[in-house]
Amino acid sequence: MMEGAPNGTSDKDRLTFDWYLDKVVQGLVFLGGISAIVLIVGIFVFITREGLSFAATQLDIIEFFSSPRWRPTSEYRPTYNILAMIAGTASVTGLAMVVAIPFSLGAAIYIAEFATGKTREALKVMVELLAAIPSVVWGFIGLSIMNPLIIELFDVPVGLNILNAGIILGLMAAPIMTSIAEDALKAVPDSYREAAEAMGATRLQVVLKAVLPAAKNGLLGAVLLGVGRGFGETMAVLMATGHSINMPDSIFDSVRALTATIAAELGETAVGSEHYQALFTIGIFLFVITFIINLLADLVVRGVRKG
Repeated sequence: MMEGAPNGTSDKDRLTFDWYLDKVVQGLVFLGGISAIVLIVGIFVFITREGLSFAATQLDIIEFFSSPRWRPTSEYRPTYNILAMIAGTASVTGLAMVVAIPFSLGAAIYIAEFATGKTREALKVMVELLAAIPSVVWGFIGLSIMNPLIIELFDVPVGLNILNAGIILGLMAAPIMTSIAEDALKAVPDSYREAAEAMGATRLQVVLKAVLPAAKNGLLGAVLLGVGRGFGETMAVLMATGHSINMPDSIFDSVRALTATIAAELGETAVGSEHYQALFTIGIFLFVITFIINLLADLVVRGVRKG
């Protein structure tokens, strides 16, 4: 009798049972896979319904992207323009990548190419634990530790600024970049390493001359996903930037991010008002940008696999 089949059943009954079980499992897997697509489409439809008509009929799109004036509660003339917030988001994300890329790629290279045994496993666990820290905890670190530290070290009046948020965001983005970069390095065939060693290359030369060039597209995909992670972060950026609308001139300026604006203001606006719809227009813009970044990263990684 087939192991695991109901007792007292014939071979035909067992085959029928297995066939139906297989179909049920296939259906569940299909639903699990298609649910992500359904959720993404649903989110896009929701934010588009709330913000697109307002953006198309009442906003001056050119001014919306080219002016830094965001005064949604002005009684005289409310303005909804996001250039200052785009500049704030871009500056924080850019600095975060300056922090995260060397840290994450260095960690990925060491874990994939140099660490062995328990050391490798311990480092991988530590990277995963770092990724599990909630963003609000990172925000508290920026607010209570980095803020006074920056004030003391650089003699500035406020420590909630681009530097603070960039460091915090870089540390937040580094774990996912490290994991993806490590996968890209491990995907390089061992024959590349063996051929380089056979020609007399040292371990470091093998990594620099053979492994990194072969994994460059995967590493680029890791960087792009890190950019997407930084661009879409909310709570830590809200707490560490100072949340002030400015066109930044230095890394010590307080700024406001697009995501933080939505998080801070949406709960206090009247549903259906111009302010409410303007925030959803920002949401559409963020959705499109993050979708493009993640799509580019996916295309790059797929190119690696095909190659």
